[in-house]
Amino acid sequence: MSGNMQFNLSGKTAIITGAASGIGRAIAEAYARAGAGVAIADLNEAGAEVVAKAINAAGGKAMGVSMDVTDETSVNTATDRVVGALGPIDILVSNAGIQIVNPIETYNFSDWKKMLAIHMDGAFLTTKAALKSMYAEHRGGVVIYMGSVHSHEASKLKSAYVAAKHGLLGLARVLAKEGGPKGVRSHVICPGFVRTPLVEKQIPEQARKLQISEQEVIRNVMLKDTVDAEFTTVEDVANLALLLAAFPSAALTGQSLVVSHGWYMG
Repeated sequence: MSGNMQFNLSGKTAIITGAASGIGRAIAEAYARAGAGVAIADLNEAGAEVVAKAINAAGGKAMGVSMDVTDETSVNTATDRVVGALGPIDILVSNAGIQIVNPIETYNFSDWKKMLAIHMDGAFLTTKAALKSMYAEHRGGVVIYMGSVHSHEASKLKSAYVAAKHGLLGLARVLAKEGGPKGVRSHVICPGFVRTPLVEKQIPEQARKLQISEQEVIRNVMLKDTVDAEFTTVEDVANLALLLAAFPSAALTGQSLVVSHGWYMG
């Protein structure tokens, strides 16, 4: 491809995990508008179907699929379903995630394992499944991991989350080196605080644990290091995911791109 890059994903098939709501849904909608067939993969199968129906009603091409990213059989079965319905996988967005906050000394080991299973095991298992399509006949593709500013920074109460998001940087960089000769690129998108249900839930939790008001959590914890005291939006993240999926070459691979209103400048 030469000349000006266009955000055209026509003929591409994308799987987006955790796409029944929030950032994942926004990315799925952006990809569909750009012409991709999108699979809304989520533990919430009913929610995934709702999103898929909305995309189809708007003229896009989408399907909902049940996927537990921590279970290898579930991941492989769901991926095979998508390939059968939409074609080989060209784009994977590993977005599924949760948050559990507690100080290290009271952090339950079961919660630690759950966090790493969803964020890290999920990224690994979905990548492994998608590479079957991407490596076949050197088809190539793009894998995008949903990291965080916490892939680079640390915050109190988030030991498992920060550890997992740091881990995604390593996985993406290894994939960039292994996949490069086979036409596969990888990236980590690192948003600041995006006002999704996941973040809304954290505001009162952090207020209780830090013994400050919810407004102080927003002002003095979440947005204090931004340049304009603004939350990142799901559209901001989706636009970046579209750019990375459409970029035409491995000139851009293995990168961590921060979208955070200047919270972290790396």
